[in-house]
Amino acid sequence: MFKVEDLAPYKIVPVIAIDDVAHALPLADALIAGGLPVAEITFRSAVAAEVIRTIARERPQMIVGAGTVLSQETLDQAKACGARFGVAPGLNPRVVQHALASGFSFIPGISNATDIEAALELGCKLLKFFPAEVAGGAKMVSALSAPYQHTGVKFMPTGGLTLEKLDDYFQIKTVMVCGGTWIAKKEDMVAGRWDVITAHCKALAEHFSKLKDKEGDSRFIRNA
Repeated sequence: MFKVEDLAPYKIVPVIAIDDVAHALPLADALIAGGLPVAEITFRSAVAAEVIRTIARERPQMIVGAGTVLSQETLDQAKACGARFGVAPGLNPRVVQHALASGFSFIPGISNATDIEAALELGCKLLKFFPAEVAGGAKMVSALSAPYQHTGVKFMPTGGLTLEKLDDYFQIKTVMVCGGTWIAKKEDMVAGRWDVITAHCKALAEHFSKLKDKEGDSRFIRNA
């Protein structure tokens, strides 16, 4: 079974809202070409399920997950379509419990200490910190980490991040992976600028390579 910890080597999970099924495979190919074969397809459009199904079937080397999973029904749909993990912006105990019962890797969203304790009580150790920049950014993640780091909790900050802001987050040991909405924007997909998406992925790889050389931190070795 896929585990959320399997996302760690990629450092970044592209978070993608897609409105056209015809964009599914070009998107997957652009991410693969850039060395980042992972994506969170958000259930913010009517075609999300079919996009996930298409990528899972036609590009099995991709790790495709489902985002904006707000209900048990959506979770079941995502899993049936081939999603390997699910992500939510908030913490719904019933959805989390359903995910655990069905053996589906799930990352609930949190933004404060109360949320973290509720998530830990449910058995979740990787938590989406959302909306990251609005909710206090890296300083807030660092502050929340202090009383909970000993529990083994890890964070996936998402929302408002850019390439330039990543260093602040990855200086925090509890940050396992970040969500990136800038990697594959709607306007680039609509215009067919797949090369731009590939370039964003390659820029990430170069950035992490420089960090690894500078910091000597194994967390920055892609696919380590």
